[in-house]
Amino acid sequence: MGLFGKRAVAYILDFFVVSAFMWIFSYLAYFFINYFDMFQIYHYFVFILPILILAYFTILEKNLGATVGKRLMFLEVKSTVPRRGRLGRDFSITYSQALIRSLSKIYWFPIIFDVILGKITGKTRLLDGITRTTVVEENTDVFFNRR
Repeated sequence: MGLFGKRAVAYILDFFVVSAFMWIFSYLAYFFINYFDMFQIYHYFVFILPILILAYFTILEKNLGATVGKRLMFLEVKSTVPRRGRLGRDFSITYSQALIRSLSKIYWFPIIFDVILGKITGKTRLLDGITRTTVVEENTDVFFNRR
């Protein structure tokens, strides 16, 4: 399976993880909804889901270098522009890079346009090109270890 296939499988796995978080949140919120008899709170889920998606992808990709799906597929997110660190060049991404590259994942369908526009511009995803990030397999650190 190629890198694009692994990324697609990782994205589907992440969909299940975010769905599980949303289900848990909905289940816990039901007790407050039922207790106060406020069923209109379900109208707010359309706003809660994007926040949950952005938080999930941004926090995990920044702090761990990968989401659950990417980790299961042995992929990680790297910056193509290194920063100077105490131990040499640092290819980890920043919060702003992680947030911007996660914008097309809101509601799960804008990523199709992100991939199509990315293919037209010669990248895997348009937002990967804009944020100067890439997704690589975990064992391909040879590219990033050049000095």
